[in-house]
Amino acid sequence: MAGLLSRGRDQAGEPLRLDVPPGLPAALGHDAVGLPARHGRRLLARLPRTGCVYADTDWMWWIVPAGSDQDLTWPLPAYYSRGAYVPAADTRLIHWPENSSPYTPPIPLYLMICQITGVAPAWARYGARSAQGV
Repeated sequence: MAGLLSRGRDQAGEPLRLDVPPGLPAALGHDAVGLPARHGRRLLARLPRTGCVYADTDWMWWIVPAGSDQDLTWPLPAYYSRGAYVPAADTRLIHWPENSSPYTPPIPLYLMICQITGVAPAWARYGARSAQGV
């Protein structure tokens, strides 16, 4: 499994990309959502469906479809990484999905992160004007 991931930071200290393992289709592109490991372990145990998850000693990272940050405000301490470029060292794949999708569904992930962190979910409200007859 060591070759499945670009390891941590390169020698210049730049973040590197978490790659989707070979054999899993990632037609939607991919981003990553990170949580400190103290929250991540609880989250991993509670999610009904989980895609690829990477971890090091301090952080856990869930692979989500690219653009999963659109219209969502991911609560702190969550870290949303476009392109799955993460500031982590020695990250390794710790969870292989049960099906053929590398993705964790972003809405259940978002709601569980909100619950674990004690933050109320918040997303953009489209159509609010027309719904109010304005």
